[in-house]
Amino acid sequence: MKKLFAEFLGKVVKLFRVEQEFIGQLEPQKKVEHDPPSRKMSKKQERPKGKKVKDGSIVVHDPRDIRDVMELMEVPFVALSKNRTAPIVYVSPDGKSKVRISRHSEHYLASIYDWDIILFVASKLQGFLNSKEIPPRTLIVPRHELLKALHKHDGKKEEKDLKASLARLKLTGIETTIHNEDGRYEAGFGFLDSWGYTDRKDIKEFRITLSEWLYAVACRNGSLLKINPEYFKITSGIKRFLYRTARKHVGTQNSSWEFSIERLYKKSGSEQIFRFFKRDLKKAVQDNDIPGYLLEWVEEDGKTLIRFINARKFAKATLLSSETSPKCAISP
Repeated sequence: MKKLFAEFLGKVVKLFRVEQEFIGQLEPQKKVEHDPPSRKMSKKQERPKGKKVKDGSIVVHDPRDIRDVMELMEVPFVALSKNRTAPIVYVSPDGKSKVRISRHSEHYLASIYDWDIILFVASKLQGFLNSKEIPPRTLIVPRHELLKALHKHDGKKEEKDLKASLARLKLTGIETTIHNEDGRYEAGFGFLDSWGYTDRKDIKEFRITLSEWLYAVACRNGSLLKINPEYFKITSGIKRFLYRTARKHVGTQNSSWEFSIERLYKKSGSEQIFRFFKRDLKKAVQDNDIPGYLLEWVEEDGKTLIRFINARKFAKATLLSSETSPKCAISP
């Protein structure tokens, strides 16, 4: 713990800044008035922001409100690498949660990077739920809004990457018992039912239709969990997995949580050989740059654990301890 404390002191200013921003995001947000777009549109073309239209819903992004699907943060539904071809097969320790993720022959498995699009869509669903409205399964998303939300430049390469991500999210096949206890969904459904892109001089927008399964999971009461926007800046797949694990189990209320490295290996769905996963995991703990959380490598009783620590609570406890500790008397 002394080593962790020494590392923490060097990062405390940055962590406080990030955490204060994050806590501010957790507070109720005031309605933000959006400036009208710079380009002029005819009345025929113009669509009211935030209003339902016949073919879906126009979505305006609020960068402070990014959501993940809590139930899907618990088990491996997406690959940690961008070029995985082998299926993901997972069974929970109690045998109740079973998952098998497979790919279309011409595509890789949907990855944790492709999942960014689902985070964006989930935040829009939450907006409808907060307004006591029934969220639509189809959302119309302006291209620049989606790219901005995912911290990407608005260019042709980024547009191409989005299309590839949407294709993988649609064509990745899911077989699971999660929210499918009565077996009403057969093998073959994916994260999306369909997607499309409109590219005209006056309109550049994506149309995203969630699968019935994902829509039902995401719209369950209390199923969407706010995440730190700094998450999008994490470039490592294993670090993204560690952040999602910390956010799900430590959250903002708990002080810490522990997992054995063997348990994390299974939860990640990694296709690496275990010793290589352990090597990369240790490197991630040494880097200790997961937004909002501290990581500690713990070896005790012949076991190796990763301790996830709430950075804000740790900082408060550390400062309180330093303020209440007895002062040494200094001789004149």
